[in-house]
Amino acid sequence: MIRKLYPLLRSALFRLDAETAHGVAISALARLPHRSGRRDDARLATRVLGIDFANPLGIAAGFDKDARVPDALLALGFGFVEAGTLTPMPQAGNPKPRMFRLVQDRAVINRLGFNNDGHRSAIERLEHRVRTGRGGIVGINIGANKDSSDRIADYVAGVHAFAPHAAYLTVNISSPNTPGLRDLQGPDALDALLARVMPAREEAAGKLARALPIVVKLAPDIADDDLPAIIDRLIAHKVDAAAVANTTLARDGLKDRAAIEAGGLSGAPLYRRSTRMLARAYLLSEGRLPMIGIGGIGSGETAIGKIEAGASLLQLYTGLVFSGPRLIGEIKQSLVAWLEQTGASSLDQLRGRRAGDWASREP
Repeated sequence: MIRKLYPLLRSALFRLDAETAHGVAISALARLPHRSGRRDDARLATRVLGIDFANPLGIAAGFDKDARVPDALLALGFGFVEAGTLTPMPQAGNPKPRMFRLVQDRAVINRLGFNNDGHRSAIERLEHRVRTGRGGIVGINIGANKDSSDRIADYVAGVHAFAPHAAYLTVNISSPNTPGLRDLQGPDALDALLARVMPAREEAAGKLARALPIVVKLAPDIADDDLPAIIDRLIAHKVDAAAVANTTLARDGLKDRAAIEAGGLSGAPLYRRSTRMLARAYLLSEGRLPMIGIGGIGSGETAIGKIEAGASLLQLYTGLVFSGPRLIGEIKQSLVAWLEQTGASSLDQLRGRRAGDWASREP
């Protein structure tokens, strides 16, 4: 129903400011029945992080910050949901207005600043999911409070807090809206972070008697010369995957007047930059580090491009703002058509086949 109504709803939502419209969307999803739709074509299934995904398309962190509607999102057809970013203590985020649509560019700028209700509130919701028998793959994106005296300790706390409730955890060190956070991507700082996070993961996984995959989310603005050392650190610490990439501070070729706003840019203008970096990371890892492709996915063609650049899984968010839930089905249909056209029996056979081309492009 929501797929059919969205073209009408969009005009009403776009009369609201972007953050208010987002709140309306979350409230609407919370009221939807959690019934799954059609089963996915078996050829879309993939195994990544030791987890079996019915399809590779997920919703990126930032949409469901407080794990309020993961089941409604799964019912829309996503293969997985990533909730968050969640910090140990509740956090109001940056002053409003802090979220802006760039309609001409099919993009969004946000400077939200990890606004969320904190660990405890989300854990209560996730525990309720378990008690009511909800299934599906839900990952949790963890972050650090802005005023924390020990940001690495905040990530460790996130590992312990959400280990029992998450299919995987994403360590978000790439948001541009928390001052100094991206400094944790530097090789030495990344070593220090992972030297504490990964043992915490092992301790938590041992108590659970199951694996607990760790993903590290990177910024698309990392310099070419810095990326090899970062990928080396991720592999050395046995991180399970890299998510490439978060929002960008670049403002290349934008037309909308809202382009002057500060914050991270997502949507169509991010596609080239993030896909190029994805391909470079894939090649640098020599296939040892699975990639989650994020940034500018708004069609079947762009989803295919991410897989050809090296992505094992995909995430979108801003594309949903402009196209609505029908985009989920359209992308999956395009992936199936692509498989039939190429004669491949799975997406794994097509992954990375144009990584060299993407990696050689200009930013």
